[in-house]
Amino acid sequence: MNDVPQWAWIGFGATLFVLLAIDLYSHRGAHLRSRRGDILWSAVWISVGLGFTFFVWALMGADAAQEYLAAYLIEESLSLDNLFVFLLIFQTLQIPLENQRRALLWGIFGALVFRAMFIFLGVAAMERWQWISYLFGALLFFAAWRALREPQEEVVENQLVTWLTRHLPMSKDRTCVKLLVRENGKLLITPLLVAIIGLELSDILFAIDSVPAALSVTRREFLVYSSNAFAILGLWSLYVLLVAALEKVRYLHFGLAAVLVFAGFKLVTHNWIHVAPVLSVGIIATILLTTIVISLHLAPDGRQPAANPSRMPE
Repeated sequence: MNDVPQWAWIGFGATLFVLLAIDLYSHRGAHLRSRRGDILWSAVWISVGLGFTFFVWALMGADAAQEYLAAYLIEESLSLDNLFVFLLIFQTLQIPLENQRRALLWGIFGALVFRAMFIFLGVAAMERWQWISYLFGALLFFAAWRALREPQEEVVENQLVTWLTRHLPMSKDRTCVKLLVRENGKLLITPLLVAIIGLELSDILFAIDSVPAALSVTRREFLVYSSNAFAILGLWSLYVLLVAALEKVRYLHFGLAAVLVFAGFKLVTHNWIHVAPVLSVGIIATILLTTIVISLHLAPDGRQPAANPSRMPE
């Protein structure tokens, strides 16, 4: 935090608060936005995340801007992978689309808090103990191996939700917008609250992968946290927009595995091999674009997504 003035942290916090308020206001009420609206909002949030690069450049210089951009690309790509898990949780609990929005908004608030804790603890640990870098690198290699075994990961997340539904006193009302209800004199949690708990627990697991990945390109708390925060913002719009297309990008997990291996390699070899920030940006962007292009090019004609959370207005 020493290389960033206090006013920058305060300004970033105020900006984040305003953006969260805008996101919450844009989802007010029970209505659903059109797909065109979600495309627009997704473009807005991604533009804000990318545009923050110029602020970092003006504040901290070109190298810092490149580090932020690389960290943002990593976090945004890992957020895409997280959407698979969100979809699985909502499907398992049969949460209606309008309630999925509420759960994701709560999940975003929780993610911002948990990521801050992980980031500041991670940076402090790396500054105090050199060997932590190798531990984080090993975690990223393991995460890459898990990404290659995507079906097994879905089983794990499904088991998490199943365990929660079996061990928590849950109401059967899937459409309830409350978190707690009283039925027959008993206080029960709703499927919506179970979904929120599942999202928060999943995000803690995601942070174990994503925070070390971001730390592989920069150890500046301001850059790591801001890249995480902007990747998380607008997650609902991105979820609704991409959920029907996730099955078409069926090789995404290979690209994410490659990104995680690259991040792990940087952490493990940082004492001997220096990879310039701009080169990191290029490698990460190339991996992700190549994965998406190959997935779309090799997708069978007429392939339908395995699941759709709800009908969306056109």
